[in-house]
Amino acid sequence: MNLREEIKLVTGTSNSELADKIARYVGAELAACTVTRFSDGEVFVQIDDNIRGADLFIIQSTNPPADNLMELLMLIEASRRASAMRITAVIPYYGYARADRKDRPRVSITAKLVANLITTAGADRVITMDLHASQIQGFFDLPHDHLYSSVVFNKHIAGLKLNNLTVVSPDVGSIKLARATASVLHADLAIVDKRRPKANVSKVMNLIGSVKGQNILIRDDMVDTGGSICSAAEFLTEQGALDIYAACTHGVLSGEAIEKIDRSPIKKMIISDSIDQRRRNLPPKFEILTCSELIGEAIMRIFEEESVSSLFEDQVPSD
Repeated sequence: MNLREEIKLVTGTSNSELADKIARYVGAELAACTVTRFSDGEVFVQIDDNIRGADLFIIQSTNPPADNLMELLMLIEASRRASAMRITAVIPYYGYARADRKDRPRVSITAKLVANLITTAGADRVITMDLHASQIQGFFDLPHDHLYSSVVFNKHIAGLKLNNLTVVSPDVGSIKLARATASVLHADLAIVDKRRPKANVSKVMNLIGSVKGQNILIRDDMVDTGGSICSAAEFLTEQGALDIYAACTHGVLSGEAIEKIDRSPIKKMIISDSIDQRRRNLPPKFEILTCSELIGEAIMRIFEEESVSSLFEDQVPSD
């Protein structure tokens, strides 16, 4: 029997295009699934194919709206009741990850809450990519495979053949990712020191390292409002940087982020397809790399009980 006959993939509505690409890479069809809304907005989910005894992978990012998270939870719960042998939640973008600690009184650690919801719904395993904070892996009491988009981004950036390259971390939280990128690309490293007076508002304060006369790659795990990355680009330009490129795994792009980035000194904004961008009119400055092969390869290795970590031996950010 062909091993692929035992594997099943299903997706909600958050990123059906990415799910289709993953399914083609794996060599399996997506299971038929109905996701609709009642007149009051409540979500209804039904898996139309037989998944009894299947090794099931549910592909669903949890970016806003919150319905995407509800779809994931309902797909997991429906799959458990349908007697799937093993249920793996494949979450290319793990939403609500920024609330990962109690950094002020009376706040929710939402990254842990979402992990609890996924576990309670009935998932047996979780796959995520470029979490906002590494400690979130410990929030799950389940086997957890954390994928690194550096495998995709570093290959693409190396192909740009940028001379005199310096990789810049836009804040202290992205130092590990920037350092690992700089190591693979044999580039210098610099860090932008900033202070954030309130959520989604940042102010650049200082530069650690030198960028004068250098081409720049700003590397981060996500871009939301675009404030931080655009402020960093303007600051680096003032410091004598040449061409500025930015590579952020998850393109949340809320509010006026697209317009800000298009007006900024950033020459090229590179993001992945972990979040569906088809409904947005992205300007030519934006370039989307697919993470479908990376996720598809991880799915096949998990299904065949092979090592996933060996995919990232030269890419994992170190302490």
